[in-house]
Amino acid sequence: MLSKILSVAGRPGLYKLISTNKTLNVVESFADGKRIPVYAQEKMVALSDVSIYTESGDTPLRDVLTKMKERENGAQIALGSKSPNNEIFAYMKEILPDYDTEKVYASDIKKLISWYNILIEHNIDLEEQPTEETSAEVESEA
Repeated sequence: MLSKILSVAGRPGLYKLISTNKTLNVVESFADGKRIPVYAQEKMVALSDVSIYTESGDTPLRDVLTKMKERENGAQIALGSKSPNNEIFAYMKEILPDYDTEKVYASDIKKLISWYNILIEHNIDLEEQPTEETSAEVESEA
C-alpha cells in the first residue's frame, strides 16, 4: 500500500495516487480529501521508495514505521513539529538505535512522525507488501 502513498515536494502532508499518465498524476490529499493534479516535472516520491540512513546501510521506511507502530501499540505519536529536538532524537534512538546521526536531521524525524500519524489516522496497513505471486500475476496479464 505504501507504493500508492506519495509525498509531493512543496506540498505538506501525504497523498494517495488516484490515476497516472505520461504528463500528469492525480492525487488525493489525506488532509482534506481534495484531488489535485501533479505534473511530471514536479518531484514526488512513493513512501515504499523511502529509507532511513543507518550506520549499517539503509533501512526501508516500512520497517521503521512498523517499529513505530509496535512501540505505540497502533496509536498516534504525541511528539509533533513543536517538540524539542532532544526529545525527537531520543525517540528516534528508541525506534532505530543505529540511525546515522549525521545524515538524519530533526526535520526528517519530525516529517517521519507526521507521516506515521497520518497513516495511522487513515488506517493504512503498514505491513502490506506486494508478494511475488501478485507481481507474477501482473506480469502475466501484461
